[in-house]
Amino acid sequence: MKTKMSLKWAIPMMAISAQVMMGCGNSEPAKTETEMTTDYDGEDPNFEVKAQAFADLQLLRYQVPKFNTLSLQQKKLAYYLYQAALCGRDIIYDQKSKDGIMLRKTIETIFGTYKGDKTTPEWEQFKTYCGRVWFSNGNYHHYSNEKFIPECSYEYFTTIAKESDVDALPKEEGESVDDFLGRIKPTVYDINYKSKLVDQRPNVDNIVGSANNFYEGVTQKEVEAYYAKFDTKGHAPSWGLNSKVVKENGQVVEKTWKIGGMYGASLEKIAGWLEKAATVAEDSLQKASLELLVKYYKTGDLKTFDDYSIAWANNTEPRIDAVNGFIEVYMDAIGKKASFESTVSLRDNEGTKMIKTIASEAQWFEDNSPIMDEHKKKVVKGIDGKAITVIVESGDAAPSTPIGINLPNADWIRAEYGSKSVSLSNIVHSYNMVKVTSGVGKEFVVNDQILERLKKYGDLASNLHTDMHECIGHASGKINEGVETTDKTLKNYASCLEEARADLVGLYYVYDQKLVDLGVMPSLEVGKAGYDNYITNGMITQLTRLKAGEQLEEAHMRNRALIAHWAYEKGKKDSVIEMITKDGKTYVQVNNYDKLKVLFGELLREIQRIKSEGDYEAGKNLVETYGVKVDPKLHAEILERYAKLNTKPYSGFIQPKLIPVMNGGDITDVKVEYPDNFFNQMMEYGKEYAFLPIHN
Repeated sequence: MKTKMSLKWAIPMMAISAQVMMGCGNSEPAKTETEMTTDYDGEDPNFEVKAQAFADLQLLRYQVPKFNTLSLQQKKLAYYLYQAALCGRDIIYDQKSKDGIMLRKTIETIFGTYKGDKTTPEWEQFKTYCGRVWFSNGNYHHYSNEKFIPECSYEYFTTIAKESDVDALPKEEGESVDDFLGRIKPTVYDINYKSKLVDQRPNVDNIVGSANNFYEGVTQKEVEAYYAKFDTKGHAPSWGLNSKVVKENGQVVEKTWKIGGMYGASLEKIAGWLEKAATVAEDSLQKASLELLVKYYKTGDLKTFDDYSIAWANNTEPRIDAVNGFIEVYMDAIGKKASFESTVSLRDNEGTKMIKTIASEAQWFEDNSPIMDEHKKKVVKGIDGKAITVIVESGDAAPSTPIGINLPNADWIRAEYGSKSVSLSNIVHSYNMVKVTSGVGKEFVVNDQILERLKKYGDLASNLHTDMHECIGHASGKINEGVETTDKTLKNYASCLEEARADLVGLYYVYDQKLVDLGVMPSLEVGKAGYDNYITNGMITQLTRLKAGEQLEEAHMRNRALIAHWAYEKGKKDSVIEMITKDGKTYVQVNNYDKLKVLFGELLREIQRIKSEGDYEAGKNLVETYGVKVDPKLHAEILERYAKLNTKPYSGFIQPKLIPVMNGGDITDVKVEYPDNFFNQMMEYGKEYAFLPIHN
């Protein structure tokens, strides 16, 4: 499971450090007595975090502090894992759409070879479309999952295509340019053609309604019947995680993603770099885990993937680490197929102290949880909690990035072998460097007292909630014996309910004396800041991400709305949360933090019961009642207020570049460069990491 800044705290986080720089990227934020921050000594204090902005997107950059302190062996390991990460880039484009690679190669050809006038408004509109496609790894919004189309006309699009290198366009053999452009017109310009990447509406065929490339020619009933034959109890693998389901000769079959199978060309490149990485692994356990990952890519065997996941989870010592594979299932409406992603990192030793303190108390948190005793783990296996410094991300982890990760995802592996829970410290650092300019806090916080508390404690509350969500939340609770996995029991509501469950664990404990006693926060005022932020986000500020008339569909947005609106309704009698109108503007205000914590505990207890017992109807009712609907009048007001702030609702990152220093055929050093042009980086990636054909 992963947590994103853009998913969790919205537009960006409202909280602002107590003492901050007055511009972006010009100086370090001053540290308050309550902040747990990373030591950035040796990095450029004048590093410019902000880069290009277009559409609803702000591109940022991040540094990789302490990279120069690594040994040559560690630098080589990082470089090989960096290459393995980027070699999977094609996969996410194809997973998001059967036409994804074709679309990307089309815009790359036009963007790179068009010789006409690039100063016109129409060219800027085309350029913006290119940026949006690259940012979203396709033509479906990275967050809302809705299709988007160019603002420039189809006539202009065809004109610039014909004035580009037409031989480089991804045409079929013998196809004319006109026929090619006509064929791709629905993909590029018809907003109603395959309009939704992930369709999670109730009472419809969620597979047929989703545009992703996980299924073809099959219905949801056929897919569910196919996987119903698989035993998912006990130590069963996550069946279907690494395959596309199609119908051949009238039979439902899987096309496995493996070397020699679907996506084989990219996976072969990834495996080659992983094999190099294994030769410079930091210890024998890391070497063994990398070799298991290579074996998995060669065979596609999900039992081997579980073996790798166990080895990876148990290997906690190396400074350099990586996530690489088919990991998260958010992009599949029924929660089976995983999208490719990779995150390469080095351990942030200073930032690790807080999360390790929390992880060391995992059993206490489980024992004192408000969930039913029969749903608690009697023994919580080791959780390796740490902060990491990201070196590079790719696939579904980039350009929009997580800020927290907890893996492996398989419940039985978590229960028996533990998990790794990480906070991405340099990513959060870059977000913190720019958020002060947004003005969101001042606009949507009801009074100065709450705003000042957010300024003083908001960062810490956010970090603690993320750590508790990933480190304790996802690792807590258990499924009752004999109950199937959530992809079978909770189906299209599984991801939303799991994120709500983990969020509620974080919320319940972020306002708990235990964290004060552990020394990770100074007082319960931190928890109050966290509650203020979360409720305001869930009920108001996250609405800025939706267009007028839309309802909530993304799993994390639904989970936040579910929690906030459920607590608001259940606490109405005691006015725990209050909707306030002041000067014609709507605000939310928490009036009783103690009772709100009790409500969070009650909802956590119920959602854990739903997961433990596989209660689909109860889960569906919670999500559809509290996590989907949007008040159109309130939404219109929030959009109008937000538009005046002149800030972008979404952020993502340009990736650092690792450059090997060579002496003949030997790497003698590895340097880090920080590109500042997103468009140039996307064109470079398109040339260097394009391994898959148009059709897969």
